[in-house]
Amino acid sequence: MTGSFALAVDGGNSKTDLALVAADGSLLALARGGRSSPHLVGLEGSVQLVDTLYERALGMAGLDGATRPRADIAQLFMAGLDSPAEEEAFQSKAETRGWAKTTHVGNDTFAVLRAGTERGWGVAVVCGAGINCVGVSPDGRHARFPSLGTISGDWGGGYDVGLAALHAAARSEDGRGRRTTLERAVPAHFGLAAPHEVAEEIHLRRLEGRRLEELPPVVFAEAEHDEVAAEIVERLAGEVVALARVALQRLALEHEPVEVLLGGGLLQASNGRLLGAIEAGVRDVAPAAVVRQASSPPVLGAGLLALDELGAGTDAQERFRRELAAAVKGGSNG
Repeated sequence: MTGSFALAVDGGNSKTDLALVAADGSLLALARGGRSSPHLVGLEGSVQLVDTLYERALGMAGLDGATRPRADIAQLFMAGLDSPAEEEAFQSKAETRGWAKTTHVGNDTFAVLRAGTERGWGVAVVCGAGINCVGVSPDGRHARFPSLGTISGDWGGGYDVGLAALHAAARSEDGRGRRTTLERAVPAHFGLAAPHEVAEEIHLRRLEGRRLEELPPVVFAEAEHDEVAAEIVERLAGEVVALARVALQRLALEHEPVEVLLGGGLLQASNGRLLGAIEAGVRDVAPAAVVRQASSPPVLGAGLLALDELGAGTDAQERFRRELAAAVKGGSNG
């Protein structure tokens, strides 16, 4: 193949997607790997995983020759890059690998926002293993959050919701708290009989604590008939709304027809109760806002931003959307 092509990456807490896209919008390759957040695998491990996926993608695209080609543009959006210093460190490491002539690095929330809106501005709240938010104004100003977990005031990722569920289940079991159906549903998810057994398995390291990230769907289901579970869902909605509210206010977008995108596995797996509460809360702050779930994978946003840099038109962008959607649906990734 000759001509310009771009490298687009969405690196997350659970998986990483890497796409090669030509300047005409054609998808050359889509490769998927494991988690690549530097918070979880370290900076070197994160860069190495992307490098491995890049080699795989080049092979899939028929570009693996004696001399590794360089993309014209690399747009790399990674969970765990929550400060300028972290972005600079990742960019420095990435540039030594020679993936592209020009490399841009940012937090994965920017990819979610670009994937969900053609305007290029708005607010995106991402809730997966953790929770984060970014706002972009029409004039290019940003509103961001540290997103370092409890130490930076965060609550609401999959682990937090799962821990709240186990906490409530344990207190229901021993009488310190209100009775809740989570007492049965939480241990049942792990094939156990009682909350204290879950706690013991985690304490003795026979069950990975991070598996509590699996529990939000259990909480959503129980919230339909259980008051305690419903309160956890309401708390999550409140945290999402708080992030969106602050981003909107910092950028003076409360009176604009702004789009608020909800991304990440937890929000995409959520139910009507959670989404309704979020929408109502956001509209209390910004009555003209449009709240919706992000339906496209964040790697689409990374690719669209790369095409923007290449000066590609709307036809190329629509082609990339179509071909990426087909590839994801068909499972055609390495």
